[in-house]
Amino acid sequence: MAGFSTVVRKKAVRAATNGVTRTDTDNPASHMKNIVILISGSGSNMAAIVRAAEREGWARRFDARIAAVISNKADAAGLAIARAQGIATEVVAHKDFDTREAFDGALARAIDAQAPTLVVLAGFMRILTPAFVAHYEGRLLNIHPSLLPAFPGLRTHQRAIEAGCRVAGLTVHEVTVELDHGPILAQAAVPVMPDDTADTLAARVLAHEHRVYPQAIAAWLARPAPATPA
Repeated sequence: MAGFSTVVRKKAVRAATNGVTRTDTDNPASHMKNIVILISGSGSNMAAIVRAAEREGWARRFDARIAAVISNKADAAGLAIARAQGIATEVVAHKDFDTREAFDGALARAIDAQAPTLVVLAGFMRILTPAFVAHYEGRLLNIHPSLLPAFPGLRTHQRAIEAGCRVAGLTVHEVTVELDHGPILAQAAVPVMPDDTADTLAARVLAHEHRVYPQAIAAWLARPAPATPA
């Protein structure tokens, strides 16, 4: 697929944490399932995932690790959180590219340098091109702040309140070309209070996101590997 060639891990890559050039044969973690998390802002869901991975022993249970956190914004607060945990970080600024396709191509190259098993969108505020989504088919996850298929897209909390919903929630799903319509992996319901505003509802939903997203990722990692054709 043009612009989305897979990086061969035997080639040297530069570690974002310290600039040291290494190869896979030098990297004791190269056999692990690498998770790459994409963020655009505070990184609160990313931080919850990192805490869960450490607390629940994902390295031992799933042979998995958070390999890198990548942002499209250099000032994303979540980058400092990731670095404080010793996680490699990288910025691929969308403003540096003339087209969405060019940005997605550069982003894919940064991701593929980590040989990812799973790519996690955690507050990554960019609509991805079909070519990018296809490149990571079956291993690209997102969390959306509504009970899909209700309220895809933006302004989910305000729309739920305006519609008179008594229950809102969140959905973890695989990403497909159709926005917010991929296979659902997990959901959680959150009551809408009579005096809720979009902000108060969003804060309550976010607290549940921090619990459910790591659970859904752990369940994904625990799935048996697809059978190899005879």
